[in-house]
Amino acid sequence: MSAPRQRVAITGSSGLIGGALSRSLRERGHDVLHLVRREPSEPHERRWNPDAGHLTPGHLANVDTVVHLAGAGVGDHRWTPEYKATIHASRVDGTDLVSRVLAEGAGPTRLVTASGIAIYGDRGDEILTEHSTPATTFLAGVVRDWEGATTPAKDAGIPVAHARTGIVLTMTGGALTPMLRVGRLGIGGPLGSGRQYMPWITLADTVAAYIRLIEDDSITGPVNVTAPHPVRQRDLARALGRRLHRPALVPTPRTAIRAALGEFADEVLASARVVPERLQRAGFEHAHPRLDDAMDWLFPRD
Repeated sequence: MSAPRQRVAITGSSGLIGGALSRSLRERGHDVLHLVRREPSEPHERRWNPDAGHLTPGHLANVDTVVHLAGAGVGDHRWTPEYKATIHASRVDGTDLVSRVLAEGAGPTRLVTASGIAIYGDRGDEILTEHSTPATTFLAGVVRDWEGATTPAKDAGIPVAHARTGIVLTMTGGALTPMLRVGRLGIGGPLGSGRQYMPWITLADTVAAYIRLIEDDSITGPVNVTAPHPVRQRDLARALGRRLHRPALVPTPRTAIRAALGEFADEVLASARVVPERLQRAGFEHAHPRLDDAMDWLFPRD
C-alpha cells in the first residue's frame, strides 16, 4: 500500500457505500472504526447518538480520518413536511456534531463528508463542475446546509472534503434495484422524456474516489464523485434493457412519476450533466469511465 496506514472512523457504515468502503479500507491495511446508533456488538464499533447530539470525544481521539456518510434516504418515503425535516436534520445535525467534536480537539486531521449532486438542480444540458452555482430547490438547500455544517472543523484548520456523489450503480442495492426490477419485466423504458442527464458512477469507482479523498488531504472542498461521461436517462434504460435482453422503449409519463413519488419526482426527472473536474485534475482514474464499461462490470460475461 502506497499510503500510510490510517485509523478511519465511518458513520453510516451499514449503508451501500459505507459497507463497501469499510471492506476496501481494511484490504488496503487501514484500521476501520464504525460509529453506530445501536449498542455496539463488535470491538471496532463505538456508539453515537446524533439525534441527541451525543458523540464521545474519546471515540475519535486516535482517529486519522472521519468519513461521515449517515443520513436518511431521500427516496425512502414520500416527502411530507415531516419527512423533509427528517432529511434535513439527519444530514445537517449529524455533520454539525461530528464537526464540533473534531474542532474541540478530539482529532483527527481529515474529514470526508458525503454530499450530493442535487445541489445543482435541474440544469438541462449545462456542463456542471464543482464551480457551478447551486440551485434553489429543497434538496439543493439541504446540501448547502449539509456542507456548511462542517464550518467548525474548517475553522479549526481540519481539511474537509465534500463528496458530491452521483447515482451509484451496483447489483447489490441502491438506485439500480428498481431499474432492474422493471427492466426484467420489459417495462424499463425512459422516465419522462428520458433526455435528462443522469450523473452516474459505479460502486467500485465510488469507493476508489472516497479512498483517494481519505488518503490525499490536499483535496478539499466540494468534489463531484461521478463518472466523467454522464448519460441521458434513456441511454441508461436502453443499456440495461440490452443486458437484460428486454425492451426498454415505452416511457413512463411524467404524470405517473409525479403520482407515485410526489415532490421527489422533480429530483428524479431533473437533468444534471455533472462532471468530476476536481478528481480528474488530481489524476484520479476511473475504472469505469463510460457506460459500456459500467455495464461490463455490472453484467460480467462468462
